[in-house]
Amino acid sequence: MDEDEFEILVKRVRGKLLALARDFALPSGIEADDVVQEALVSLWELADSGYPIKDAEAMAVKMTKNICVGHYRKARVEVQSLTHDNYTGGFEATMLTDKEDLRRIRKEVYGTLTTTQREYLHLRNDEGLSLDEIASATGKPKTSIKSTLSKARKQMLDLLNKQL
Repeated sequence: MDEDEFEILVKRVRGKLLALARDFALPSGIEADDVVQEALVSLWELADSGYPIKDAEAMAVKMTKNICVGHYRKARVEVQSLTHDNYTGGFEATMLTDKEDLRRIRKEVYGTLTTTQREYLHLRNDEGLSLDEIASATGKPKTSIKSTLSKARKQMLDLLNKQL
């Protein structure tokens, strides 16, 4: 395609390409004229490089559509700045939800235990006391504490297995 043929093509399809670009939802700041100009320049460069173009008008329409879609996608992907500066951070989202889930499950499971069972579990698990230390703190026999802890753990395990 030589320059004269290209000028004839431009005069014939420019209005059609402008209408196409205007009908497309272009982001603000992008003019239909710019899109058409970009498409025509690309078409000229393609023809000038020796690429065989069978239907120049169809190729111009296709290029215009592709450029419109490209501008639309770029506008949709742009990063928006955050307007607030009071975001909590420092933890992964799963870590926070896991902690909340554990707190909720523990509250439900501990709620099924007797006061004595909860007290012994707290001393053993949360305070890290040994059976001897719990026995001296509560005045109960070590075997009784061990039995109560075992029964409480079995009860909690049964409850958790039922929920799963």
